[in-house]
Amino acid sequence: MTTKESVVGTISSVAFESGDQFVVGCWKQTPVGPFSDVMWLDADNNRTLLASTGVAADYITTIYEFDRVEVVEFAANAGRRTTAVIAGDLELRLQGGVRRPVPIRRPRLLTQLIEAPIARRLMGVEVYGTSPTGAREWYQSTGWSWINGASGRHRSHDLGSMAELDRPMGVGFSNPPPRPSIVSVRVAIRR
Repeated sequence: MTTKESVVGTISSVAFESGDQFVVGCWKQTPVGPFSDVMWLDADNNRTLLASTGVAADYITTIYEFDRVEVVEFAANAGRRTTAVIAGDLELRLQGGVRRPVPIRRPRLLTQLIEAPIARRLMGVEVYGTSPTGAREWYQSTGWSWINGASGRHRSHDLGSMAELDRPMGVGFSNPPPRPSIVSVRVAIRR
């Protein structure tokens, strides 16, 4: 039996000179209600999911793979050009530059056949593929901005200056662009 799902929100991605890379999801519409999460690849390549609720953690892990999953206290605020999150002992603040809108809704087939090779070549991202658990996904951006300022702390440790994402996150078929960004997105999921 095939099920169709839709997830709408923002994906913010950033790395720091500490070697830590983050993808922050702030989802206003999902099959399990609104939630926020952080996918974290540390300097030793450990993949950790920080989720705002157990229901969110369960939902995310039916699609993506992690070495560790934690449900932590969450405070997240994502706009079209800013993202601020406190997830347990982690704090991130991201500021984007000029927003580039993508105002046209597209059918999934267009994303799969036309947008996918363009996004791969121009931004280094995959917008269509199959997750490690077998879910087919179509990522359709409605706008994005490059991040021009970021700070991060874990416990009392400053994560250092912002850097490019220089290695795969390793949780699914896709990775964020190397350049830190804030992307408004609609994800269609078919299981």
